Amino acid sequence: MNTPVTADSSRLSRRTLIAGASGAGLAGAVGAGLGSAQPAAAVPGPLLWRRPGPSGAPRVAGLHLQFGSDASREIVVSWHTTSSVSRPKVLLGTAAGGFGRQVAARTTTYRDAHSGTEVQIHHAAVRGLRPDTDYVYAAVHDGAQAELGTVRTAPRGRAPFTFTSFGDQGTPTLGRKNDAGVYVNDNLGSPFAGDTTAGVERIAPLFHLMNGDLCYANLATDRVRTWSDWFETNTRSARHRPWMPAPGNHENELGNGPIGYAAYQSYFDLPDSGAHDELRGLWYAFTAGSVRVISLANDDVALQDGGSSYVHGYSGGAQRRWLETELAAARADADIDWIVVCMHQVAISTADKFNGADLGVREQWLPLFDRYGVDLVVCGHEHHYERSHPIRGHQADDTRTPVPAATDTRTVDTTKGTVHMVIGGGGTSVPSNELLFPTPECRVIVEVGDIDPETGKRKPVYVHEDAPWSAVRDGRHPYGFAAFEVDPGSPGGDTSIHVTYYSVSGPYGALTAVDRFTLTRPRGRH
Repeated sequence: MNTPVTADSSRLSRRTLIAGASGAGLAGAVGAGLGSAQPAAAVPGPLLWRRPGPSGAPRVAGLHLQFGSDASREIVVSWHTTSSVSRPKVLLGTAAGGFGRQVAARTTTYRDAHSGTEVQIHHAAVRGLRPDTDYVYAAVHDGAQAELGTVRTAPRGRAPFTFTSFGDQGTPTLGRKNDAGVYVNDNLGSPFAGDTTAGVERIAPLFHLMNGDLCYANLATDRVRTWSDWFETNTRSARHRPWMPAPGNHENELGNGPIGYAAYQSYFDLPDSGAHDELRGLWYAFTAGSVRVISLANDDVALQDGGSSYVHGYSGGAQRRWLETELAAARADADIDWIVVCMHQVAISTADKFNGADLGVREQWLPLFDRYGVDLVVCGHEHHYERSHPIRGHQADDTRTPVPAATDTRTVDTTKGTVHMVIGGGGTSVPSNELLFPTPECRVIVEVGDIDPETGKRKPVYVHEDAPWSAVRDGRHPYGFAAFEVDPGSPGGDTSIHVTYYSVSGPYGALTAVDRFTLTRPRGRH
């Protein structure tokens, strides 16, 4: 039976439960919460899982993975239900050896403010794993059929691997009836929201970065169903490789917690950043090989009013202080070559009549990216693909126009500046690839005015600038993702990331390479 934790977490409209342990005499004693699981002791044979009979227990739904802060040793297996379950747990092992370890899941809940539905998300944190190793696992709770998955831990130290990235997905499902009684999509999704997932699986990366605006639940008639549909669409990938998210403006759901992110914070169990409980999981970092990935929550600094509530400045500067500390530590670490930032709202965009670049992001983040030599930034928010030249510093104008440090579009030395990529074609029904200015220029949000009675949003004030920082943009293909192949290089030489942006078409994730280039920097030099 689940036992409530005594700590009060009502400000996030959720509570945390600890699953009781079972099978204490089996190999791999069950931990009673996050971080308590220990490596399994040697046993004569593997654990056996017996298929349960029908009991009415809810199924294991939305199975997905996350890395811990050290991706070579830590994973979290997660799934959700809308009713209480008994003894949620994960059995873990190898294909050759079977399930030799058992880890209890910690259950987190939130109650959706629109429907009143309580969702329970079960997170089994597994630590002490071997780097660069394939595992098999089964997620199960009493009375349910186990759901199976696989995962590969990240390499430790310099080694090759591939990761992928896109943002702004939505779902391919229909969630609302229109006035004619016909079901329509109500979360800005399209059939391509499933095709992009199929495309990612054709690459089979170590992990996938989700650059915000996951399912647009804040726009949906049934927010809980929309989250569930998003996980059902993506579990075919996310049960085999961690999907590591950044929150976008459409993760802000009015009434779900004090700043609207309780659903997002409950569905994902992300590396601890030391943030206050109300801000837990909104920003975090993890290491895979020689790459340090830093995920940011841009609604904190962006000026645009884009969510269900206006929350600009909600961290009181805490996120910026954490970011500077994190960047300084990463750049001082001799084992880290690459710093990759994943975030939603953008510092660059050459789309007209869309969101535009945000001065708040430029003012708050870009000076830190310059100071600590961030190599790569992946974003969403604009629903197309483009990338910048490496940028460093800015012009003395009202929009802080970024300055290109080099203009070679095939091979980019990131010691000269940071490359920004807009990868927002994850599946939304409102692409922006056909809205690009004929010649590169940018609309920059420099402030917001009074609330517009027609939209309910604060009116954005735009200033136009030329875009000398623009390198490559794709006006032809509305949907796609980028793949990043990390090449550690040799001691004393360069390390590289070979980047390919693929357009996606068709239900089987057919891929067409649209843009290829290479990021390079001296290995181990800071």
